[in-house]
Amino acid sequence: MSENIEMRKVLCIELQKLMEIDERVVVIDGDLGTAMGTSSLKEKFPDRAFNAGIAEQNMAAMAAGMSAYGFIPFICTFTAFASRRICDQICVSIAYAKRNVKIIAGDPGIAAQLNGGTHMSLDDIGILRSIPDMIIFEAVDAIQLSKALPQISNHYGPVYLRLFRKASPKIFDDNYKFDLFKADILKEGKDVSIFASGIMVYEALKAYETLKAQGIEAEIINIHTIKPIDKETIISSVKKTGYAVTCENHNVIGGLKSAVAEVLIEEYPVPLRSIGTKDHHGEVGTIDFLKEKFHMKDSDIVNEVYSLLSKK
Repeated sequence: MSENIEMRKVLCIELQKLMEIDERVVVIDGDLGTAMGTSSLKEKFPDRAFNAGIAEQNMAAMAAGMSAYGFIPFICTFTAFASRRICDQICVSIAYAKRNVKIIAGDPGIAAQLNGGTHMSLDDIGILRSIPDMIIFEAVDAIQLSKALPQISNHYGPVYLRLFRKASPKIFDDNYKFDLFKADILKEGKDVSIFASGIMVYEALKAYETLKAQGIEAEIINIHTIKPIDKETIISSVKKTGYAVTCENHNVIGGLKSAVAEVLIEEYPVPLRSIGTKDHHGEVGTIDFLKEKFHMKDSDIVNEVYSLLSKK
C-alpha cells in the first residue's frame, strides 16, 4: 500500500470491502462525506449509506437503533462532534444499551489545524475512556488502519476510532500482524520506554534516532488501543528500562499519559514524563506550528528523556 495514500481514502476502501461481504454494515455521516472520504459509498450502497446532516446526536441515535435490529453502523464525523457533542448518546443509547456501533472520529487533536479550537478535540479520550465497555483505538498509518477495520467490525460492542484524515508517514509494511488488543514494539531498548500513539509515533521514532546517536537505547511502543490498554507490554517494558515517557496528540490529563500512569502506579511505579498538550485549549494553526507551540516535536521528546535520565 502506498505510504502517500490519505487515511480517509483507506477508510472508504476498507468500509466498501466490509459492506460488500457483510450486508449488516451501514455507514452514516454527519454531512461530512467528502471531508471524511465516505461520499462515494452513497452511490455504491444507496440503501446502506446515509447522510444524517449536521445533527450528530440524531446520527448516534440512528446508529443505536440500527444496531438494535442487527446492523453494524459506522458513524463518521469530526472528533469534536464524535465525542463532546454526542457524549450522552454514546453513554446511554450506545454503551449502556450494549449496542454495536463504531464511531469514526476525524482530525483528532491538533490535526484539526485551521478549523481551530472549536474543532480541536484534545479531550475526547479523557471523555470516553471513563465510559464502560468503550474501546478507543487510534490508527498510526494506512496499513494499520486497513488491518484494524475488519477486526473492529467483527468485535461486538462500541469502538471509537481516532482518524488522522490525511496521508500519514508509513510505519508498517504489508506483513504487519495487527492485534486490536496488543501494542506494537517498534524498537527495542533498555534505557527508557517511550509509549506513543497516533501522529506522535512518527515523532517518537525520530527521537529514537537522535537518542541512539547519543548512546541511549529507547524502547518505542505504539499504543494504538488506549482502552483497554495493553498492561502486559507496558509493565514488561518498564521492568527492563525503569523509565517512561508518553507521547500523545491529546491533553496529558485523561489520555494516554493518564492510562499509562494508572498501570504504573498499580503494578510497577517508575518515573514518568509526558508529551502532549498541557491542559490547554486548541487554536488555529498548521500542524507543524501547533507541534512547536505545544512542545510535541521529536526534539521535545529527546529533551524529556534527557531530563528523566539525568535523575539517575
